[in-house]
Amino acid sequence: MSPYSTGDLAKLCDVSVRTVQFYDTKGILPPTELTEGGRRLYSEDDLKKLRLICLLKSLGLSLDSIRGILGSENPSRILLLLLDEQSKQIDEEIADRQKQKEAIEVVKESILNTDMIAVNSIRDIEQIMNGKKKLKRTHVTMLIVGIIMDIIEIGTIVLWIKRGIWLPFAIGMPIVIVLGWLMVRMYYRNAAYICPDCHEKFRPKMKTFIFSKHTPKTRKLTCPDCGYTGYCVETGADEED
Repeated sequence: MSPYSTGDLAKLCDVSVRTVQFYDTKGILPPTELTEGGRRLYSEDDLKKLRLICLLKSLGLSLDSIRGILGSENPSRILLLLLDEQSKQIDEEIADRQKQKEAIEVVKESILNTDMIAVNSIRDIEQIMNGKKKLKRTHVTMLIVGIIMDIIEIGTIVLWIKRGIWLPFAIGMPIVIVLGWLMVRMYYRNAAYICPDCHEKFRPKMKTFIFSKHTPKTRKLTCPDCGYTGYCVETGADEED
């Protein structure tokens, strides 16, 4: 096949002529031949090399890495190592992006639930996100215990109504009451609240916690630090709280 010009090579690989020239100046894709007039000419192997360069660039490899691969004795092995490292880097970037997304959701919830931003630093956001993970575990435990309570309650009532056996109900109801109280205590011990005014984290008194108005994400409380009264954002309590 006749040698390719710079324009031919660029068109076949869907890149610009300036890109091909740039790779030449960087020593990655020198032309196979130069005419007397200084015109670059490329071979079939050069075309394959440019396609490989474009592929590696699309995978996120730097020009220095690509130069090392093309100039090595064992390009396949080096490429595998570089791609492995690139994959790890992408995983880290995805994790960072996920944290950013979670932080955005924290700020959005804060504004929607309290009409105020209950965070004023990255530390506050991380504190809320870590607290939410702890609260999620608490909610799962409460759900499981709640199902057990329902089974005891419904099962003993059915036995009483259909078969006239009331003893399981008499034994089961105190158990349900105790489990309910333990769930409330567990929820109370694992929950804390962030004041949207002064951003301090606190835990209300048990009586206030039980009888205060609340939503799934907030509870109407009085901050002990600044005196603000209104809906505070729920988060997980610290171990020492």
